[in-house]
Amino acid sequence: MKNRNKNNDMKKGFQLIALLAVAMLGSCSGGNDKAATEKVDEKPRVKLAEVTARPVEQIQEYTATVEAEVKNNIAPSSPVRIDRIWVEVGDRVAKGQKLVSMDAANLKQTKFQLDNQKIEFKRIDELYKVGGASKSEWDAAKMALDVKETAYNNLLENTSLLSPINGVVTARNYDNGDMYSGGQPVLVVEQITPVKLLINVSETYFTQVKKGSPVTVKLDVYGDEVFEGTISLVYPTIDAGTRTFPVEIKLANRDQKVRPGMFARATLNFGKKDNVVVPDLAIVKQAGAGDRYVYVYKDGKVSYNKVELGRRMGTEYELLSGVPDNSQVVVAGQAKLANGMEVEVEK
Repeated sequence: MKNRNKNNDMKKGFQLIALLAVAMLGSCSGGNDKAATEKVDEKPRVKLAEVTARPVEQIQEYTATVEAEVKNNIAPSSPVRIDRIWVEVGDRVAKGQKLVSMDAANLKQTKFQLDNQKIEFKRIDELYKVGGASKSEWDAAKMALDVKETAYNNLLENTSLLSPINGVVTARNYDNGDMYSGGQPVLVVEQITPVKLLINVSETYFTQVKKGSPVTVKLDVYGDEVFEGTISLVYPTIDAGTRTFPVEIKLANRDQKVRPGMFARATLNFGKKDNVVVPDLAIVKQAGAGDRYVYVYKDGKVSYNKVELGRRMGTEYELLSGVPDNSQVVVAGQAKLANGMEVEVEK
């Protein structure tokens, strides 16, 4: 009987210990739930920056390839053998300078025929003056002479090929003795004083681009060296597909440092405009898209505003739209944010 009571006391002791353990586990679990709830309720912490509108120079950069002012392909009008090429690539040539001599056999034959035609016309002309030839005979002789003179002058132009401009020889496609077949020109001569660039400008600036306005130009080959250009031509129509219009820029290029084919960057200044400027840390790029956003803080919450970027100025961006003047924007802590979320501002 005594042993039975002892066993009952032990059983009650074990039950009491078990109940205490369950109570302790429940107490710990409740504490974790409370901590988790507190963690969920904790607001994301952010840093803010005050942003305002200020005058910003409306500078736009355009890329282009340098082109010659004039480009001439030097070639005869029909296939003929090349007798001699008098210049090489890189040579500077003057207007009217002989560049190529073609085979002169046809020219000599035509000259002989022309001389005979002149003699024949002189004979008919003298007879006509004394009544020995009719007007129709005189007209026929004169026409034959004119035709032969035209043929001779055409051959003369195509036998001695002259430069039509002051320029530089930029290509030579044949050698002495080759047969010109009508494909590529014998030579290419380009005028590089001045040179020109052709850029396509957004229709937004159509009323602001004026002929004669200054343009700054940089060429990759010359690093940060600046060349002064001038708008020489503004095309009068807008391309409906691209919503742009062509603008031609000329560089005087008196020292001929700028050559056709060089890659150029032209900068146009369209004056100043008041736009909001934000730190570059405020700009958020949407994953998988090219859109940019800024979190704007107001009354304890943030809104996810899509923005249109203008110029980058060091560590700041000009905004063309998306953020009101005198706003507060998030510059740190964006990773945990969502549109309309309440936040805590770090001081």
